[in-house]
Amino acid sequence: MQSPISSPSDMLWRKRSRRARFIKWLRTTHMYLGLWGAVLGLLFGVTGILMNHRHILKIPVEKAVQTTVQLALPEEDFASPDQLAAWLQSELKFTPMQTPLVRVHPAKTVQWGAQQVHQPELWTVFLHSPKHGVNAEYFAGNRFVKLDQIDATLTGTLMRLHTATGVNAFWVLLSDTIAGSFILLSITGLLLWTQLRKVRTTGVLISIGATITGVWFLI
Repeated sequence: MQSPISSPSDMLWRKRSRRARFIKWLRTTHMYLGLWGAVLGLLFGVTGILMNHRHILKIPVEKAVQTTVQLALPEEDFASPDQLAAWLQSELKFTPMQTPLVRVHPAKTVQWGAQQVHQPELWTVFLHSPKHGVNAEYFAGNRFVKLDQIDATLTGTLMRLHTATGVNAFWVLLSDTIAGSFILLSITGLLLWTQLRKVRTTGVLISIGATITGVWFLI
């Protein structure tokens, strides 16, 4: 028995039905992506505004109290700045995920008053967590290291979370999921607006291409 030949109207109906199902799936996906993005999107949005206006509004990001101490070093000398950074990280109870930033300033001769003074090599180590940061200075040959601890305000802590300063890998991955959800929200939103119609889709693609080209020339 031969199967009936589909008429043009049946083919058009099937095409519209597939498009309707896909658009329905897009709406559902868009809704759940928006729900997930809203969880931390509010935090990133608020802190982004604060970061843009922190100088104009004079928003305090660090507490006024800055504690400076001299920390005695162990008997053995450190062979490299990285060894000092690892020791400070353990001594000051920073987690291994909070990678220190190390800088080395070579030895040099400086003018001090009316005489020239030889200044030994300077190692600086920066350790940061969302709540506070420690800046360490060590001159080669000293038996102590100078520590400056700066505690962040609530606003400062939120800004550190926004910029992933002193956070662990879990927070970085969590932030990536929020960024990914924003990207997918944009894509699904555009697809929903076009309704997969050729004219609208072509217009969107042309607009995106023109925007990318404009940004490219500006950069």
